[in-house]
Amino acid sequence: MPRVRRIRGEAYCALALLNVFVLVAGLVALDVIEARPAPAEPSPVTNAEGAAVAVPAASAPADPARVADALDDPMSTSGLAEGLSGFVVDSATGETLFELAPDTPVTPASTTKIATAVTVLTAVGPDHVLETEVFLDAGPGRVVLRGAGDATLTVSADSAAYPQVATLESLADRTARALADHGLDTVSVGYDDTLFTGPDTAPGWKPNYVTEGSTATVHALMIDSGRYSPEARGYGSRVPDPPLFAARAFAEQLEEAGVVVEGTPAPAEATGEPVAVEESPPVSALVEHMLLASDNNMAEALGRIAALGTGHEASFTGAAEATHRVMEDLGVNGVRLSDNSGLSTENLISPRALVKLLRAASDSENEHLSAAVSGLPTAHSTGTLAGRYSAYSTSHDAAGLVRGKTGTLNGVSTLAGTVRDQEGNTFLFAFMANTPSASGPRLDTLAAELSRCGCS
Repeated sequence: MPRVRRIRGEAYCALALLNVFVLVAGLVALDVIEARPAPAEPSPVTNAEGAAVAVPAASAPADPARVADALDDPMSTSGLAEGLSGFVVDSATGETLFELAPDTPVTPASTTKIATAVTVLTAVGPDHVLETEVFLDAGPGRVVLRGAGDATLTVSADSAAYPQVATLESLADRTARALADHGLDTVSVGYDDTLFTGPDTAPGWKPNYVTEGSTATVHALMIDSGRYSPEARGYGSRVPDPPLFAARAFAEQLEEAGVVVEGTPAPAEATGEPVAVEESPPVSALVEHMLLASDNNMAEALGRIAALGTGHEASFTGAAEATHRVMEDLGVNGVRLSDNSGLSTENLISPRALVKLLRAASDSENEHLSAAVSGLPTAHSTGTLAGRYSAYSTSHDAAGLVRGKTGTLNGVSTLAGTVRDQEGNTFLFAFMANTPSASGPRLDTLAAELSRCGCS
């Protein structure tokens, strides 16, 4: 009888352990799923902490007069005076529902990234990957790390993160195996940052952007968008020399992989064929990351990748030229850029241009552009809108119904994206404020008013 009890106890124990394993695996999977951007649809997600309730598709189109009436009072009381412009269309038909100086180019701040997203997706396609490579110079026994513009490259992977990014740990392991095949166990490390050319800061950038942590200087080789660590934020979070910092981290990973590294990493030319390659996530995932996190360094890198894909120089000038060419091909007027992140005060984009780009990206015939919509943050849920439309905001009832790219500079606030009203109409909108009183919450009230509208 004791043996039967022991066997039964062991069975119960095994079952309990299995349940724990299933629960943990489920939580990990949930973390990964929740980290993914929403599908590329013009209709926003509607489950941000229960603040919004999904509604069926509209049975009748929205009435422009009712949309204008809905926006009239909040615009009058917004305190944005003459510095406000906007444009709203029906996402299904493209019909204009509201316009206020829609063709006036103004400083767009980070809504510039919508143009960057459409440009790179057009230029190289959503499946394109960036390849960080290692080359072997066998004569002096040196490996050379060459950057490919992957600002999401990091040291080691987070298994619950989406997307799964390229890592120096994996690249070092591949390199160590290749060195062993060549009979080498001791090397020096060089690094090649020459893929990008020209100045590493843009016209219109303030001198303190790097020190305050808004961006790192722009390079083809960096890890964690030039931060000291993936979690580093704010003042002093960016390294002064991103390529050297990345090369040192790679040398450390080589030593972890069993390779002896002599000396300090130094600039070197990558020649021949690579002995190890680490691929980034596809450009579609990089675009979603750029939009959700408003990652300035990823935006500048993607602008340069688009430049290379269209035969331009991989510089601020070349990236802007590539963007302008794609805008011209798409028939989108009112976009003139000096950078691709939106940090430059010299950028100019009109509200109509932003909305036309959003409509192109949400068109089922342009599936290759869909990441420019699926990457939009969701109000009170994801990305740069996670802290807005909160329970303490007068716009909270629009949480989950608004999805949009934010933009903020001194005296500049912009918001462009999608919103669904109470009758199931989905609108594409851009609200842009260039005035000393500009702020995100003031624009949130306008998008929230659209979500409350029974506009048919």
